[in-house]
Amino acid sequence: MAVLEQASCSQDSLNRDAQAGDLGSRSQPIVSLSGIYKTFRTGTTEIQVLKGIDLRLDPGQLAMLKGRSGSGKTTLLNVIGGLDMPTKGNVEVNGHHFHQMGDKQRTRVRKSEIGFIFQAFALHPLLSAWENVELGLRLSGVPSPQWTDRIHYCLEQVGMTQRAQHRPYELSGGEQQRVAIAKAIAPGPKLLLADEPTAELDTRMSERIMLLFERLRSEERMTICMTTHDQTMLEVADHVYEMVDGRLG
Repeated sequence: MAVLEQASCSQDSLNRDAQAGDLGSRSQPIVSLSGIYKTFRTGTTEIQVLKGIDLRLDPGQLAMLKGRSGSGKTTLLNVIGGLDMPTKGNVEVNGHHFHQMGDKQRTRVRKSEIGFIFQAFALHPLLSAWENVELGLRLSGVPSPQWTDRIHYCLEQVGMTQRAQHRPYELSGGEQQRVAIAKAIAPGPKLLLADEPTAELDTRMSERIMLLFERLRSEERMTICMTTHDQTMLEVADHVYEMVDGRLG
């Protein structure tokens, strides 16, 4: 009798898991790209960087882009984030049709719903690490009573609590990268776009950052899309896409 009850419980569990999977498959994607082409013009020469990209990213997904320098990875991130518009194709991010919106509209969406980690860090040179993270919260419209706790949490997560009052020129490249990560995640964006976020970090800190990303996607349902050459990072991804000559594999 106990065996039958156990089997019944197991079957109920499988049914619930199947139903959850069906619900997940019907969930709205955070990112939906269709037929994306991007061409740059240099004088009389046209350079086609993206050549028919289709991509879907779901809530809480961790996707990674790999490929040689010049393969189009950074351009693709910029298109997803609305920093650059495709020459052709549709870009939908969290229900917003970027290809149909003006720059001011896309900027409003970026401020409140998208976090960026750039290779060049994009920190304000005259502000301390703490003030840079605060600036990200201010621009995103996060209520000021939440700032102190959130800034402290994010700087602690990247190991920068003791360097919170230092300005970028007083920090190493790796420390600046860690502040840039804290600034990007502080507002709790729906989508985090990261261009080589661990390039300046040692192995131990890279592992710490990836654990942080895992928590963000599981606890905050943050969708993360990042470029990387680090094989260790690739191993924790839900999906790895390879960029080859402007196409996605």
